[in-house]
Amino acid sequence: MFILPASQAARACNPIQQSKLAASVIQSYAALGRSGLILSAALLLAACGGSGQGQAGGGSGRGGQRGPAQVGFVVVQQGSAPLQQELPGRVAAYQVSDVRPQVSGVIQRRLFREGSIVRQGQTLYQIDASIYAAQQAQAAANLQSARASAVAARTRAQRYEPLARMEAISKQDYTDALAQARQADAAIAQSSAALRAAQVNMRFTRVPAPITGRIGLSSVTEGALVTANQADALATITRLDPVYVDIQQSAADLLQLRQALSQGGAVPTSAQVRLKLPDGSDYGFTGTVEFSEVIVDQSTGTVTIRARFANPQAILLPGMYVTASFAQAVQTSAILVPQQAVSRNPQGGATVFVVGPGNRAVQRTIIADRTIGASWVVTGGLAPGEKVVTQGTANLKDGAQIKPVPAGAPQKIGTRGQGANNRRQSR
Repeated sequence: MFILPASQAARACNPIQQSKLAASVIQSYAALGRSGLILSAALLLAACGGSGQGQAGGGSGRGGQRGPAQVGFVVVQQGSAPLQQELPGRVAAYQVSDVRPQVSGVIQRRLFREGSIVRQGQTLYQIDASIYAAQQAQAAANLQSARASAVAARTRAQRYEPLARMEAISKQDYTDALAQARQADAAIAQSSAALRAAQVNMRFTRVPAPITGRIGLSSVTEGALVTANQADALATITRLDPVYVDIQQSAADLLQLRQALSQGGAVPTSAQVRLKLPDGSDYGFTGTVEFSEVIVDQSTGTVTIRARFANPQAILLPGMYVTASFAQAVQTSAILVPQQAVSRNPQGGATVFVVGPGNRAVQRTIIADRTIGASWVVTGGLAPGEKVVTQGTANLKDGAQIKPVPAGAPQKIGTRGQGANNRRQSR
């Protein structure tokens, strides 16, 4: 059996390994004799063989040269992106009506339960109607008297007519009789109007609900004296389904939107409005924009946009502050870039890496002011068809050589030291 001397085995390794292994062989020879020399030479050959395999791996070992970094990219395209707005809003009732008496009198009965739903025309209060009943009876009697007087006046005028033609009486007497008949007819009309007014006052002794809705607290009790056209309302009725949400938008944002619409960079849309409640939860129903105010509030510099929402469960209450999210227009020349591809430079500007000529990373400054879902809306700095790096940007530098692959492709995992681990496990 041929045994490689220790000096020859040491020359097969690199200089650092030669010195270390030669020293270990000499020490082993001195301590163990010939058997130790054979064992040391065998270990030396195993070590040199492992070293040779590592050098032949082409960069997989510790001393090999690393290739270009592999990165994932997406090809960006121009598309449409809604101009989403999140603005504060306040809930307003769809209808509000104060209940007031139209005649004076004493409240005899209250015919509703506070906080309940009342229907339009439903009687809420009963006012003492005795005086109005008497006025109605008096008006009816006056009408009967006027009708009786009119019958006599018309009969006299009819009798005077042939006598006047025969000149048995003067024409003036006939003219006076005819005028009295017509005055009697006018008196009937006046008495009829007075009767109708008395009937209306009689009907107003029962105070009705002007609208359908939820009625609040009653400001009067039974036995209270109320007067017609008084300043204080007896109660207030509020209609809560549907409701309005008054959204406040700054005049500057509205002006910018109108400029974008006029320049053709955006088109109007009738997107639905969504709400976030004060606790952060989403309101289940969507609303529609009714109109936009044409006057800017001088104290806040905002314009009111009113939206209408269904409110069957009365979750939205008047005066409640909410956050409205809606799209006023659609931007037609936007590019969507995944958020993981965008970073910020020290000046706060948005930057991305794109695949440049020769597969080199090129850092690009872009204009990205808002997000939609998981993407930034880029309005400047990128062109359709460019490859934006979305994976492997952690240690990427401008001008670095890269190996671009489509985003989501399997990434190569290094196998350095895998063979040595397998050998150790086999032992």
